[in-house]
Amino acid sequence: MAVSHASSWAADDDARTPIGVVYPQIGEPYRSAFAAIVRGIEERTSGRIVRLPLAGEAAPDSLAEELRNRHVRAVIALGRSGLKATTTLDLKLPVIAAGVLSVPESEGQSGTVVSLAPDPQLLFSRLKAFVPQVRRVIVVYNPRQNDWLIRLAREAARQSGLELLALESDDLKVSLKRYQELMGQLNVRRDALWLPQDSTAVDESAVLPWLLRTAWDEGLPVFSSNVAHVRRGALFALYPDNIELGRHLGNTAMSALSGGAPPRGLQALRQVLTAVNVRTARHLGLDLEASAQPIHLILPEQ
Repeated sequence: MAVSHASSWAADDDARTPIGVVYPQIGEPYRSAFAAIVRGIEERTSGRIVRLPLAGEAAPDSLAEELRNRHVRAVIALGRSGLKATTTLDLKLPVIAAGVLSVPESEGQSGTVVSLAPDPQLLFSRLKAFVPQVRRVIVVYNPRQNDWLIRLAREAARQSGLELLALESDDLKVSLKRYQELMGQLNVRRDALWLPQDSTAVDESAVLPWLLRTAWDEGLPVFSSNVAHVRRGALFALYPDNIELGRHLGNTAMSALSGGAPPRGLQALRQVLTAVNVRTARHLGLDLEASAQPIHLILPEQ
């Protein structure tokens, strides 16, 4: 992975830029998302960052050399390639990563990794505000992808006074069978279905359209960790507030520079915005204004 040199580096004072921000050069919409995260980082680091955009195939030696030359004392890695580049180097520096959904536990324990998966506690809080009668949340998930998230969800459900029914599936056919069995058993007056970001549990081309259509017909609330599902009919989702995420990463890096110990392992995303499908809300008979929850994206777009 070659490091493309930003022209502004020459003007930077090494003493003022001890935090390296490693991120991929990539097309839209990811380019804008990473740019917003970097702006948030800059707000909290008083311009003390050096940008290290990645291009091409793996070339970790050039990245290691740039980190040494710039006297970097902490690293923020964005995206899968940013995280891979920094973990390959086995840096003896604090590493704070974001912009990935999950990582193997062995990778996550070497630093702080903020997942793209919204914190279940925040999801359940919005759910109870929008659908006050809900008492149980059902989720189908692949433990290889989301076991860590379901552990958080169990505790979040307990604290929220909700029952969590979490069903494992490591195959799309099994997932579809789970949903088909569920649809005949759920009580729409007390149950809600959670769709995690899980490629095994939620197939976008076949399972999702059937699932949302059936939920609409049954009057079942469906909420998601993926904002794209709201465009297709899910009631609501939480999605990254990229500027605020950048501020959080900047604060964490500054704390590490001051001797603070950032939390290790995979962290659920708490810097989020809320998207709601108002057509679905009306269909379910919900009063969004009574929920007193901030809504940042209203769908379908008028």
